[in-house]
Amino acid sequence: MNRRLAATLLIATLVAAGCSAPPASKRSRHYPPLTPEQANDIAIHALGLVGTPYRYGGNTVEGGFDCSGLIGFVYRTRAGVAPPRTVEQLSGFGEAGSTRDLRSGDLVLFGGRRPTHAGIYVGENRFVHAPSSGGEVRLDRLDGPYWSRQPLEVRRP
Repeated sequence: MNRRLAATLLIATLVAAGCSAPPASKRSRHYPPLTPEQANDIAIHALGLVGTPYRYGGNTVEGGFDCSGLIGFVYRTRAGVAPPRTVEQLSGFGEAGSTRDLRSGDLVLFGGRRPTHAGIYVGENRFVHAPSSGGEVRLDRLDGPYWSRQPLEVRRP
């Protein structure tokens, strides 16, 4: 009977330990740098999603997207990369980039130290994002009247 009890306690301990692993978004993930082909494919795919409805917490074409859901969907489907789910977590994703050296596929984050919005740079000073106002994924310019006044951070996954 003691052996059975010991085995049961051991199994329960192992199951509990397995459940205590940090959530996927907290685990450290290392991906190789994107190839130029992957970066261009990401930009093209993001452009193809313009017009998809906005939905807070959304991360599918059918259900709509919020800004980080859009980024996660595009990166997962086109590069096999799983970015963090929140904009705040995206600010630590990949490597810091420069606004002078933006490349297609780079992430653009707005809002300063604690970013509140993000999009995917697609070239020619344009980015695709899912703003809460406007109701759908859209293409905007970084040098437009609103976005040019926002603090900008660049991340290169």
